[in-house]
Amino acid sequence: MKYKVNLQKTEEGYAVWVPGLPGCWSQGKTKEEALENIKDAIQGYQE
Repeated sequence: MKYKVNLQKTEEGYAVWVPGLPGCWSQGKTKEEALENIKDAIQGYQE
């Protein structure tokens, strides 16, 4: 499945969350890292 994610720059890097999955969020030092990390968060959320 594909999910829409929101990405926001923070002081520490980037925060990313999935509006369609309440409480599903992650972060990373770069955009790429944050987007990779949210994939793991989505998988964990679904389990």
